[in-house]
Amino acid sequence: MLKILGYPDRLSVAPGEEIAFKVSLEEGTRFDARLVRVIHGDANPAGPGLKFRHIPTAIDGSHPGRPQRIDAGSYMIVERAPALAAKPFTFFAMIWPKLPERVDQTLLAQWDPKTRRGFRITVDGGRLGAILGDGKRIARLDSGKAMLIRQWYSIAVAIDPATGAVTLDQIPVGNYAQVDDRGHAEAILGVTLPELEAPLTIAGCPQADGTIDGHFDGKIDGPMLCEGLRPAALHQTLRAIDPVTPAPKIIARWDFSKEIETTTAVDVGPHALHGQLMQLPTRAMKGWNWTGEEHNWARKPDQYGAIHFHHDDVYDAGWETSVALTIQDDLPSGPYALHVTCGASNAEATRESYIPFFVRPPRNRNGKRPDVVFLAPTCSYLAYANHAEHITARGAELQMGRLLQFGHIDLYMYEHPELGGSLYDRHADGSGVAYTSRLRPNLNCAPAYHSWLGGHGSALYQYNADTHIFDWLDHQGIDYDVITDEDLHADGLDLIRDYRVILTGTHPEYHSTAMWDAMKAWIDRGGRLMYLGANGWYWRIAFHQHLPGVFELRRSEDGIRTWESEPGEYYHSVNGEYGGLWRRIGRAPNVIGGVGFIAQGFDLSSYYRRAPDADNPRAAFIFEGVPDAIIGDFGLVGGGAAGIELDCIETRLGSPPNMLRLASSEGHTPMIMLVNEEFGVVPPNLGGDLNPRVKADLAFGETPSGGAIFATGSIAWCGSLSHNHYDNNVSRITANVLKRFRDPKPFPTR
Repeated sequence: MLKILGYPDRLSVAPGEEIAFKVSLEEGTRFDARLVRVIHGDANPAGPGLKFRHIPTAIDGSHPGRPQRIDAGSYMIVERAPALAAKPFTFFAMIWPKLPERVDQTLLAQWDPKTRRGFRITVDGGRLGAILGDGKRIARLDSGKAMLIRQWYSIAVAIDPATGAVTLDQIPVGNYAQVDDRGHAEAILGVTLPELEAPLTIAGCPQADGTIDGHFDGKIDGPMLCEGLRPAALHQTLRAIDPVTPAPKIIARWDFSKEIETTTAVDVGPHALHGQLMQLPTRAMKGWNWTGEEHNWARKPDQYGAIHFHHDDVYDAGWETSVALTIQDDLPSGPYALHVTCGASNAEATRESYIPFFVRPPRNRNGKRPDVVFLAPTCSYLAYANHAEHITARGAELQMGRLLQFGHIDLYMYEHPELGGSLYDRHADGSGVAYTSRLRPNLNCAPAYHSWLGGHGSALYQYNADTHIFDWLDHQGIDYDVITDEDLHADGLDLIRDYRVILTGTHPEYHSTAMWDAMKAWIDRGGRLMYLGANGWYWRIAFHQHLPGVFELRRSEDGIRTWESEPGEYYHSVNGEYGGLWRRIGRAPNVIGGVGFIAQGFDLSSYYRRAPDADNPRAAFIFEGVPDAIIGDFGLVGGGAAGIELDCIETRLGSPPNMLRLASSEGHTPMIMLVNEEFGVVPPNLGGDLNPRVKADLAFGETPSGGAIFATGSIAWCGSLSHNHYDNNVSRITANVLKRFRDPKPFPTR
């Protein structure tokens, strides 16, 4: 099992700035740390092997450590709440249970866990309930009827603190034949509630150890508190906001349709008891009154008054800093990691971890910079953070075409769901994970990690596959800077304006609007893009405007999806933009990279066959010293340079008409299949053995401003760079392109 893990407080840090590392020890009390530059993270003995360059710093040596845990689960808290037990009160809300069978789920609580005093309104085994405690004994009441999954209910809970009288009502919005899910119960529980000065919580309850537990899984819409013991029928009147009926005295009335972009739960009642939403519950959720007439929450926010809470939501692990480092002014930009160890690893335990981050160029821009920059696709790294679908989903081995092996990291992810899932995983209640954050351990984003998605051979994906690029640049002696997706989102065109060449990672899949616009502007101004992967610029994401290091994805309408957003929930909550594929928004990947996604599969990679356009004089520099007809019939990723995910030229989707098809892959297996946005009716020949459209295109084209685009069309391309000690046609082609792209001479436009 994994015995040490951690995360940095940021993925990008400039010289002169501090980066803090949060480390958890599963055994022992001390760990060793050192800073390394990451050269090659692939442990495959068929390749160059693991390569790290130690950078001596003040943090070298031993440090104290301890276990650190994550308090996962989203909830709302009102810190400065009145003591509700001072007088009788009634709680109303609309709820939509997603895991009704779970026990001990909290809807509302004002509870002191150490003295066991206060009250909780709950869903327990699907039944609405109430729990009262006076410090001596605890009394309970439930509705006696279980609620259905994915159905809206009006709930009303009236409590008299003096006598312990409780009335419960759960009233279904929809009625179904042969279904009895309407519940009513009332009793005097004989518990006198103390006037407790404590925070109010919704969808979670404080525990004696300081954590929050007892989370509710599902949607809550329009919770409100009224003075007095009120009948359930009043809730319908209040929901309608009937001005004729006298309203009761409102204690709090939270309107979740207000300030959806924030983490504030707005109280529109007279006392402004605003709440804070913790650990990122999902906002911009359609409420109980959604009619379907409008799918954009910004146009009818009153129909989007629901928040979806999950017991496995996580934004910030909240760990204490274990070691911090101020980046020295002369440390070159590049990929780095904190290497931490707590003993020797063996078959039973892994006692080392690499915590990756990037040193970006100085913010003051003083001095000369390299003309090449690597754009680290950190949004893609975070989208796949702790991707555990291979452990929990049936059919993963059929999809991969091989037996999957689980390492210590995989087992740790399985046993610790509080790490938070990837954007490919589902919450425990079946809904898709729509937010991801860098403020938590990202266990599959590390050197030496073997991914289940990485194909035969090296089995690398995302970050670790990109170390093939770092290694090749190091071997070639190329000086380069590194910036991250988050840097590009924040700083835009100004950050990349002065670089002549941008190298992408192997899978730059996720981009915000600001990132897309900056890259397009840079290309239009003469930039030279080397797109060294595939399936790039695929999903549109939105960064949170108030929480650092988190972004959102809505998987709407189309694309390769392991889950789908609910109809009416296609717009991002954090900025109101329409989510989903860039292609569906009218900006297909082809517009940026010259090629676009066509097929994927995870078994064997293939090779390219030289195409007639390779003999075009415009491409002569690319094939200098490369007369071969077959390109890349070797490699660490699947055994070839064309595999995992493939892109091709398609002018109808935005590939410039002057793009040269230099080579195309062939000989793919049946497991490499056409992606679903490429067909309407399912064709009988999805696989690469029968469908000629399943291919990667090696492509090149000049831009009107004297720049150029080179695209490999394959995630596996960079896994072939080191073959035969870097002396091969994939490496030579890549070097030829980079040499010419660094040349300031403009590319001809006519």
